[in-house]
Amino acid sequence: MRAPSPTASAGRAPAPAPAPRRRAGRPGGWRPALWALVDCNTFYCSCERLFRPDLAGKPVAVLSNNDGCVVAITPEAKALGFRGGEVYFKREAEFRRAGVAVFSSNYALYGDVSRRVMLAMESVVPEICQYSIDESFVPLAGALASQAEEVGRVLHDRVRAWVGVPVRVGIGATRTLAKLSNHWAKRISRVLHLELGSGGLEECLEGTPPEDVWGIGGRLGARLRRLGIDNARKLRDMDPAEAGKRLTVTGQRTVLELRGVQCITGDLGPQPRKTLVSSRSFGAKVEDRRELAEALAWHASTAGARLRAEGLLAAGLSIFLDTGYYAEEPFRTGAAAALEPPTSSTLALANAARRALEACYRPGPLYAKCGVMLFDLMTSEEARAARGGLFAEAPDPRSDDLMRALDVINAKHGKGTVRLLSEGSRAPRWAMRRERLSRVSTTDWDSLPCVKA
Repeated sequence: MRAPSPTASAGRAPAPAPAPRRRAGRPGGWRPALWALVDCNTFYCSCERLFRPDLAGKPVAVLSNNDGCVVAITPEAKALGFRGGEVYFKREAEFRRAGVAVFSSNYALYGDVSRRVMLAMESVVPEICQYSIDESFVPLAGALASQAEEVGRVLHDRVRAWVGVPVRVGIGATRTLAKLSNHWAKRISRVLHLELGSGGLEECLEGTPPEDVWGIGGRLGARLRRLGIDNARKLRDMDPAEAGKRLTVTGQRTVLELRGVQCITGDLGPQPRKTLVSSRSFGAKVEDRRELAEALAWHASTAGARLRAEGLLAAGLSIFLDTGYYAEEPFRTGAAAALEPPTSSTLALANAARRALEACYRPGPLYAKCGVMLFDLMTSEEARAARGGLFAEAPDPRSDDLMRALDVINAKHGKGTVRLLSEGSRAPRWAMRRERLSRVSTTDWDSLPCVKA
């Protein structure tokens, strides 16, 4: 396969959310009677409040990578005139004067708290489908559907009691209606079931702008408003055939889902991954080739650990270097390297990243970001079949044992306990700025909170 051009990923948490849970043997087209959507309230901020009881009811905000923009904000902070998406340094003094507690993104903490939330939910219901780090769909059938609101209350109370994170639960006949119910649960109650044909559903549909409907968004919302459709009720009443012409298949499905027809079902199991990206903006601009090599080795190590956690191998790797759009002379470069045989070894990935850097590095530009993308991902069985079945060259068991030991040690004692020398120091100049980072109190022994009597 021809290697794709290296591409940057959007700034996001480097660790993926846990895989969706699915009960074995469930048919892919199975449709439950109802869907519940469990969503954590201002999740990042709630995680920061877990070990800071003094922040209960106080304004809190969490920043993006390199402390750039506000990515999470509590209602108390919004009431003071602050909004998500704002560039932090432009209003830093105002945040300070208003007494807003501001934190850098603590992805290790958020990922572990998310895992605990999912485990608490799994103690109540037989299966969940995790949609994002702080949202999960729960299919309700049989007795669970007949007592849907009670199940929602138990889910709410269990997560709050076991983890300490507040959640809201929306219940509906489809995933889209569950999303709508969850949206209105913010204002009405902690658990909300909008039943088909009820006055409550009609009232919520009437009061929901089209762009707030799951699957619509700003671009399609603007198109709908030009057609005179300014709320979700009018969208639901739209002719499905017309919706298909004007809004594509996705919009047509949304119309049907608002009518109670389950169109967005899908398999509750994890979908096969095609690519895996590890990328991040630098805390300071980088020109030196050695520092770029260290950053790429770090990304290769991160990508390798994620690849092994998902039981996959990569047949190709590409890198990119980027000065950023706002540089005086924007510049972007990249290169790809084949991985033969397909591998998940951190050593092999780091070596491939180094070769790719040698092929594309250009001195002079001040780079703001770099990353590693793994592509042509496959399972070990698929790799064996592609290379000749039983007669394919067997992987080196010593490499597998080494990677297994590395993962076990880092899982037990913390990421980076055992690392490649080529990754450089533990506090490199290019590392992401996180000047307001809180402790990882759930996974780091040295960060456990101390109580003095």
